[in-house]
Amino acid sequence: MYETILFYTYSLPCFTEFCIPFYSSGIKIIPDNIEDLLTPWGLAYLISDDGGFCKKKRRITLATNCFSLEEVQLLAQTLRVKFKLICHINKHGNGHVIRISSKSLTVIQELLKDKIPSMMLYKIGL
Repeated sequence: MYETILFYTYSLPCFTEFCIPFYSSGIKIIPDNIEDLLTPWGLAYLISDDGGFCKKKRRITLATNCFSLEEVQLLAQTLRVKFKLICHINKHGNGHVIRISSKSLTVIQELLKDKIPSMMLYKIGL
């Protein structure tokens, strides 16, 4: 017996303008103006997609391994300035990840608890 699940996705042209700043020649990038673009909603979905929560250390890790060190530094600086988060950059494999400190956990929980999808609340320790 075989079971198959089939679904289709759509690529709608109305979303292209939002995609363009994050892709350069087909490669995912962090744009220079990320501080202007990143909102609490965007941060909620970034963590939902590329975030992980360490229960033991009570911190959030963003899997930013695919970006250059300069791009990761720019994103970390944006998180510090725009959202007042304490975060650090750590080497991980061939790339770098951003770790949001446990000292910022209550800040990020308060900021995102009503924005992050309910099934992803565990990624911010809720």
